Amino acid sequence: MHTQFIFASPPFQSCHAATLAETPAGLVMACFGGSREGHPDVGIWAARQVDADWLPPVQAAVGIQDGQRFPCWNPVLYQPPGGALLLFYKVGPNPERWWGMVMDSVDGGQSWSAPRRLPEGILGPVKNKPLRLADGSLLCPSSSEHNGWQVRMECTPDLGQTWEQCVVVGAFQAIQPALLQHASGRLQILCRSTHGCLVTSWSQDGGRSWSALEKTELPNPNSGIDALTLTDGRHVLVYNPAGIPSGKWGGPRTPLVLAVSADGLQWKTALSLESASGEYSYPALIQSTDERIHVLYTWQRRNIRYVTFNPAELSV
Repeated sequence: MHTQFIFASPPFQSCHAATLAETPAGLVMACFGGSREGHPDVGIWAARQVDADWLPPVQAAVGIQDGQRFPCWNPVLYQPPGGALLLFYKVGPNPERWWGMVMDSVDGGQSWSAPRRLPEGILGPVKNKPLRLADGSLLCPSSSEHNGWQVRMECTPDLGQTWEQCVVVGAFQAIQPALLQHASGRLQILCRSTHGCLVTSWSQDGGRSWSALEKTELPNPNSGIDALTLTDGRHVLVYNPAGIPSGKWGGPRTPLVLAVSADGLQWKTALSLESASGEYSYPALIQSTDERIHVLYTWQRRNIRYVTFNPAELSV
């Protein structure tokens, strides 16, 4: 296992919500960074990995709209086969009033197109990576905080030009789904919630409709997660396995662990990423073409930590 900080000298006071993609030119990551979360100076910063080293980050986007600057939020990278690297992100004063944006890069994250706003009501993938379906469409795990928390899925057949949307119902305040793909063809999402645990839902029709959200036995302090189905069929999840103290909105975002499951229901911790006091949160993970797992997560809001390893070495 290899681990390192992304930024040798961060050009911002605070950063959060990292994302990761593999391009033909190598790995690219992005996060939001600025003086503090929600401040207008917060932009989207991107960095490329070259020869196993992470280059200094560059600011890829800022939230200027009609002459006014707003904070940027939650970037999500996705590399379509044979296409330009996509960078989805949000702009707005807060999650209740933000809107979706997208830009692309034809040179593996070295330069970026002008940003464009997504259609009204479409946010794009809100934290975690999309899933490419058999017909080439992108199924984007999304959610809204505009009028209470609501999980939804947004699907685009043409890389963000047109969109369809469906809402995942259930009596839970939940957001930020992560997608899993089962051998049977079923899809599953896991989401953070305000109920002290992760919640889940299933789709039998390629994400067009979903079962009602239901609780899992996975404790969570209302903190972001990410999940992935490996090429060997196992599912991996990175999350904070801590509940919410009674009467509080959220709990401590530590420890941070990686868990493995064969069925998406029973999970076993396979790797501890962080166990000290502090905040270790908002993971992102992918599996690269060489089969390795790559994980990013927020480290104390001051840096992004990168971890990579061979999944064959997981004990479960």
